[in-house]
Amino acid sequence: MLFTKKIEARCDYCERGTPLGENKVLCIKKGVMSPDSSCRKFRYDPLKRTPPRPALPDFSRLKDSDFTL
Repeated sequence: MLFTKKIEARCDYCERGTPLGENKVLCIKKGVMSPDSSCRKFRYDPLKRTPPRPALPDFSRLKDSDFTL
């Protein structure tokens, strides 16, 4: 599952926010905000959120004998 059910409210993920750069978001309701802040008018937009990359499997503990029949 890429997206969890419980998402913390952040201006980065709000449908009312527009990114102005790396550290600013323009909110329709509040004006210029920091990306990690939020307000009561938060509405989640899943298309604005990028999920964290899945962890790569660790194959270092496997031997060549594990791959032979």
